[in-house]
Amino acid sequence: MQGRSSRSRFASSGHIDHNWRRFMFRIVVMNDQEIPTVIFDTRPRVVLYLSGCLVVLMSLTGLAQEELPQVNGLRIRLARDWPFPVFEKDPKITGRLYLFTKKKAGGEPRQGPDWFSPEPFYARNVRDLEPGKPLVVDDKWDGFPGRLSKLEPGDYYIQALLDHDIYASDHNRGVGNFYSQVHHIHWTGMTAKEDKSTKEKPVTLELILNQVIPEKAFPESDWVKKLIIYSPRLSLFHGREVLSHVSVSLPASYYDQPTRRYPVIYVISGFGGTYHSMARRYLKQPAPPEEGQAEFIRVLLDGQCKWGHHAYADSATNGPRGASLVQEMIPEVDRRYRTVAARTARFATGHSSGGWSCLWLQVNYPDTFGGAWSTSPDSVDFRDYQNVNLYAQPPLSLYYDEQGELRPVARRGTEPWLWYEPFGRMDDCIGRGGQLKSFEAVFSSADEFGLPQLLWDRKTGVVDTHVVNAWRNYDINVLIDRRWKQLEPKLKGNIHIAMGDLDTFYLDGAVVQIRKTLENLKSGADIEMLAGKNHGNVRTPALMKKYHRQMSEQFFRDHPEHRPQE
Repeated sequence: MQGRSSRSRFASSGHIDHNWRRFMFRIVVMNDQEIPTVIFDTRPRVVLYLSGCLVVLMSLTGLAQEELPQVNGLRIRLARDWPFPVFEKDPKITGRLYLFTKKKAGGEPRQGPDWFSPEPFYARNVRDLEPGKPLVVDDKWDGFPGRLSKLEPGDYYIQALLDHDIYASDHNRGVGNFYSQVHHIHWTGMTAKEDKSTKEKPVTLELILNQVIPEKAFPESDWVKKLIIYSPRLSLFHGREVLSHVSVSLPASYYDQPTRRYPVIYVISGFGGTYHSMARRYLKQPAPPEEGQAEFIRVLLDGQCKWGHHAYADSATNGPRGASLVQEMIPEVDRRYRTVAARTARFATGHSSGGWSCLWLQVNYPDTFGGAWSTSPDSVDFRDYQNVNLYAQPPLSLYYDEQGELRPVARRGTEPWLWYEPFGRMDDCIGRGGQLKSFEAVFSSADEFGLPQLLWDRKTGVVDTHVVNAWRNYDINVLIDRRWKQLEPKLKGNIHIAMGDLDTFYLDGAVVQIRKTLENLKSGADIEMLAGKNHGNVRTPALMKKYHRQMSEQFFRDHPEHRPQE
């Protein structure tokens, strides 16, 4: 096992120094050197010290108020014994192991990294990790902003997590993922030998993964339901059982008018959204519609997958996500609920990654959807991929502009806030589930190992033109322009986009490009560039009312028999 000698073993005796009341440790022989190791376990919240027949139990209460343990080494171990079943027949675990740090109290380190103010964290992939066998955290691990040896000495809250879930993009939400308690330590640096003021030798801290992320209860009510189906297409692609999850929100009159049928809006979340979180706003009976407007069933989609947001696009990494929705989930929704099962009564809407998804579905499945209402979509034209032309020759760098300055990837107002190079390194350290990895998993071809091909050189930031050839197949503006003759009868007047001209992630330039194309095609598209709006504040109540009114008018135009009687 990487970073750990097979000769590691407990020494036959241990030692407690003169400050034993603060913490305890054991002596471990590793590579023929004695290494003092702090042992913290939370079942119960005690420290265990074993020496022959001596057992000392000490509460950790108050540890934070006293001097912190001086630590210059870290190990992580998955607990072997549990009070409830957590392992399959073979307890070996494959996934990604993380160590998170945090300077300030409050919250848990595992809730990071924060995109806009990330704190140091470390990660490595593990295969067939056995419970009870520790792994040493060292410079062989990935690290952000650097390797563990570069972590500045100081006081930190630290926590470990093992992500082996196969559904959630966020390691902190994956059902069954293991994590440790939070430890408050003083990190001395990996090379520190002794604190001269106290004559205290730094120790190796072992974090024990002995807690499990549980499955959250779905917030079901009479008005919002959970729908889970088995996906034959995705299961065949991935070689394992894959389930598709959605929430279904019912209109106010659904139970009072048991023979009535309703149009459907497919609502797609942005990156990180879940069908659980989306369902919470629909727990209560909806208000009756305003005069002259339709009532809708809403199907809440989240795009969640291990790589991030699959965007309901068929891809080499995520599999046939669009086909699964259109050919499996939508027919099941129509079977279980009283829908008007027609293209002209089925609409798609979404924000951010969900905004891109609804446009993709409309363009690629025009016989299934009758209109798309998108806000702040991810890049819809790769000539302006967050201010970078991916098709440029010679290829450009995502890290540096033509003047050699760092390229921003996000801004506050007009001021750059995040830069692509460090954001990309953080995303790579996260591994599967990061935003940039999510794009590669949707748009890139797969490499020889079945992983998404990398869009850019990780050292220089230069775009790989071979990989971009695959991305071109997902360029929505290119697809519309190329296929307009076939798409016009069903897309004309059915594309709606709202984008802030100060989008936080520089996505507005791509919408400017697609607006030009749609205007030249005389498409009747409704494209709004909202002055002063950023990525998050585009969806105003006025815009949402406008979109609802447009959907209602379109539905009644094509289905006048459903128009309310005067």
